[in-house]
Amino acid sequence: MKSLTQLTSLIRPRSAPAPDAELDDRVVALFRNRAELKKAYAELQDEVHRLKDRIKQQEGATARVQEMLGALEARLGTVETAYPALVFYQLRSLWQCGRELIEQFVTELTSQQEERERRAHLAESNRRQFARRQSVEGALRTAETDFAHAQHYFAELQATRARLTRFWHFFRRRAVDRRLVTAQGATLSAQIALEDARAAAGALEQEPQPQFEGLSLEARRAINTAAIAYAEVLCARLADTPLVMLAKEATSRRDPPESYQDRDECEALISEVERARNVLRSRANIAPEVKARSERLKQIARYRSSTDTAPVPESIAMTAGDVLTSDPLGAKLAERMPNVLAEDTWDLFRILLR
Repeated sequence: MKSLTQLTSLIRPRSAPAPDAELDDRVVALFRNRAELKKAYAELQDEVHRLKDRIKQQEGATARVQEMLGALEARLGTVETAYPALVFYQLRSLWQCGRELIEQFVTELTSQQEERERRAHLAESNRRQFARRQSVEGALRTAETDFAHAQHYFAELQATRARLTRFWHFFRRRAVDRRLVTAQGATLSAQIALEDARAAAGALEQEPQPQFEGLSLEARRAINTAAIAYAEVLCARLADTPLVMLAKEATSRRDPPESYQDRDECEALISEVERARNVLRSRANIAPEVKARSERLKQIARYRSSTDTAPVPESIAMTAGDVLTSDPLGAKLAERMPNVLAEDTWDLFRILLR
């Protein structure tokens, strides 16, 4: 009997095991994590390649700087090449001096104009806010008065209706009932208007102060015009020397040229550069000269589009009639003056406001 039971159990087919849902979820999560890890690894590999490229670029830049320093040391090691190198960097310093003066001038004008326009913007915003507040408060008071009158009238009709209790008041009650329906609708309308007025007043109180969006187009054009005028005044102060042209040439080069002469001439040129630097830094008569030239530029400046802040270079070229007040050269100044915007004198394009 026992053997028959065992044989039966062997012959009977076993039921398939139920799938393990938790194990499936873990497998799916494992594959998902694997995909995310592969993606993160690929991103890290890309970042490593970018950093390696930047390191190579930095190594190249460092090598170039070391090469320049070595060449400079070699030049300064001998008298024949040391003085031309000094002249070269003195001229670059003169160019940088003019640029810094114009940058400081533009920074001061921008700060002053921003303060004025910010105050004007705040005053205009307050004026508009006050006008809107007056309007909203007036509408709120009107809505409150209308709602109070509607409530009072509705209450009076209710009191009148309550007194009409006799049978001969039948027709009067019907008339008062019709008036009550109309008064109730008017009261609801007045209540809705009052709620809307209160919501408008609350929204006005929560409304943020309008932000100052920066200098206006007219202000940026005026500042740029003044900067161009300042650059021309600086050039006019050195118009009787070739220093502006020499400084521009030095700024456009990486290494000193071989065109500078012997030690005595280099020393004389260094002294001339120092005097020119003092002339540029002098504040004597600078304001009236810049103002006079700015007014002239405002009349002749033309712009390519209505949104441009820098004028067309050809429109501001100096002519014989544009002699500055303190110019000792007279009408010859126009012949010696560069078009500071077209030639980017003192790196003017980098200074002008956009």
